[in-house]
Amino acid sequence: MRDLDIKSLRLFVAVCDNGSIKDAAAQEHIEPSAISKRIAQLEADIGTQVLVRGRRGAEPTPAGHALLEHARSVLFTLERIEADMAAFKGGIKGLVRLAASASAIAESLLDDLAEFMREPGHQEIKVDIEERFSKDIVTLVREGSVSLGVCWGNIDFGGLEHSPYRRDELTLAVPLDHPLAGRNAVHFADTLEFDHVGLQPSTAVYTMLHRAAAKAGKTMKYRVLVSNFDAAFRVVGAGLGISVVPREVSQMYVSSGHVRVVSLLDAWARREFAICYRRQSDLTPAAERLLHFLRQQAQSESCSASQPGWPDPGARAVPQA
Repeated sequence: MRDLDIKSLRLFVAVCDNGSIKDAAAQEHIEPSAISKRIAQLEADIGTQVLVRGRRGAEPTPAGHALLEHARSVLFTLERIEADMAAFKGGIKGLVRLAASASAIAESLLDDLAEFMREPGHQEIKVDIEERFSKDIVTLVREGSVSLGVCWGNIDFGGLEHSPYRRDELTLAVPLDHPLAGRNAVHFADTLEFDHVGLQPSTAVYTMLHRAAAKAGKTMKYRVLVSNFDAAFRVVGAGLGISVVPREVSQMYVSSGHVRVVSLLDAWARREFAICYRRQSDLTPAAERLLHFLRQQAQSESCSASQPGWPDPGARAVPQA
């Protein structure tokens, strides 16, 4: 098969999106006959028919559906390449690709990135953020798809270099009228008789909670599985269950008066995030600058935590609903 023509792929996608060659031609500012010629050549190159043409327009064949999926992926990749290269024009000197877990993004990472990009010396740096599960972040970093990853620090990094980032505390969000709402702190094992609202099985939190339940000789009962913490708080606020959530994320929901947060006494409830990368020596100047900044943020947090009067996470006062 000959190398596929990108313009022909783009026109093929346009025909599929519009449902007709005529409408695709109007969108792409080209004659319908020119599109028909390119599609015919595309079919000749592939060796199979990809469009069925009829009175009501055109639609992809089964082979056409497969080609459409690949064509969209190829065109998306080309757009990313164009955007990446454009990032080096007009004074923007660096693009950093970063993947982070939902917990890291929901807590401090976005604030840290905003502060980083506001600094005068970082005005020419662009940051591209992807939200991924911790185990997938390690894979993306190892493959070189992203330069930096921010994930749970207790994951297997598989030889990647990594540095400590910020810390967080997992707590229990409960409805205001729940039997545990009157407690200031509770062991996780004592929550297992109640229905939980959990994250997806592929998340690090899900795995950790199931291990803790198994260690206690119990199992978890789920009323609902959700995709993010915002959804978890909404379900808890509706009175449908309890959920293990980061304390920092919970502040806005507690202030809304719909949930109560109860401390968890278990040691594993205090977690650390980490920044991972293949080798620091391989990082671009922009990525290395961001890494240095995030390390500074972690050190600043650590110093604050060691100051007199800094509360022990297990003994923090629980805000009243």
